[in-house]
Amino acid sequence: MKNVVVVGSQWGDEGKGKIVDWLSEQADIIVRFQGGHNAGHTLVIDGVTYKLRLLPSGIVRKDKVSIIGNGVVVDPWALLDEIQEIKAKGIQIDEEKLIISESANLILPFHREMDEIREDTAGKSKIGTTRRGIGPAYEDKVGRRSIRVMDLRSEKNLDQRLETVLLHHNAIRKGLGKKIFEKNQLKEDLLKIAPEILRFSQPVWSKIDQFKKQKKRILFEGAQGILLDVDHGTYPFVTSSNTVASSAATGSGCGPNSINYVLGITKAYTTRVGEGPFPTELKNEIGELLGNRGKEFGTVTSRKRRCGWFDGVLVRQTIKISGIDGIALTKLDVLDELDEIKICIQYDLDGKKIDYLPAAVEDQLKIKPIFKTFPGWKSSTKGIKNINDLPDNAKKYIFALEDFVGTKVSSVSTSPEREDTILIENPFDA
Repeated sequence: MKNVVVVGSQWGDEGKGKIVDWLSEQADIIVRFQGGHNAGHTLVIDGVTYKLRLLPSGIVRKDKVSIIGNGVVVDPWALLDEIQEIKAKGIQIDEEKLIISESANLILPFHREMDEIREDTAGKSKIGTTRRGIGPAYEDKVGRRSIRVMDLRSEKNLDQRLETVLLHHNAIRKGLGKKIFEKNQLKEDLLKIAPEILRFSQPVWSKIDQFKKQKKRILFEGAQGILLDVDHGTYPFVTSSNTVASSAATGSGCGPNSINYVLGITKAYTTRVGEGPFPTELKNEIGELLGNRGKEFGTVTSRKRRCGWFDGVLVRQTIKISGIDGIALTKLDVLDELDEIKICIQYDLDGKKIDYLPAAVEDQLKIKPIFKTFPGWKSSTKGIKNINDLPDNAKKYIFALEDFVGTKVSSVSTSPEREDTILIENPFDA
């Protein structure tokens, strides 16, 4: 049995929800391994729309086990709200179906407040976060002062842990002229919901080892995109976790030999939410057309996404960094009306041609894209399920893109509907 990791090969919002839903139908176990409720997946099953933020995509399907790994930061109140929201749509969620790592770190109210304070005072240096406390929660994790799921088991231990973390946060709040955070009310609020969270808590590393021995198919589900990776993305305009495929191992507690296939979800053009470099951005009517046809608004924040041409240089780079075996090309139909379509094949940095994204943000903001232009196909690809039925120019675009980025296109999505997919290679069978 093969285990598959799904990652976004751009800045997120590549259409992972549809692909992950299709794969989760074939998988036995679905694991979220990083991020928090700052990235969403929209699934449409039998006419019912599910907007997931923390819960893995398998939660809406019967006989699937969904796991929130140790690499995820969990807002316990947001999680319980999401569980109730999904239950209200007729989905059963119990301890057999949902497992939360006892080592997962919690997002608490002062994390959200700190996120907002920083964004509001950053001016031109703001990152464009979702203001959900993700970054500050990861900082506390690395600073070894975080509250974890297991800490909810003991009032005495929770009291001590809160004392430690608030000593740090209240010193910063005082310096910023903000009201200090009271421990007792927060402790009371956490103890009130502790049983609801702890009922799902287990040692995830042990459960995954058990599932591997049982030859279960495991799908590791990433959030966001590789270009938002804290090490490999457009730093500092990134998220606070590692979004690359290898973090599936550390974020769930299994070895890298548990990963057999890495699928990179790749949009047929490029989008980005929030601040930061975007070499191929189109601030014109074509960018507006892509945004409108592609319905480019965030699942979690409803923020409008910036749109631009496909950046082959960036995707080729993320493929190498994340060890991507195949890409699922999404939203091809959004390009149907265009007279011509462009792929970025190089950058110009101060008159010098380069074939990679430089690490320094000042260089990332300066680079100018060098494009190769392709004729559009000016006909509908919506709903096509066989690659031979695509217009010739659409096939030429796909094959040129595949050739440039250096890995195969394993599937092509031709509409938001799950059935409207051209399947070339199934990652579980490859």
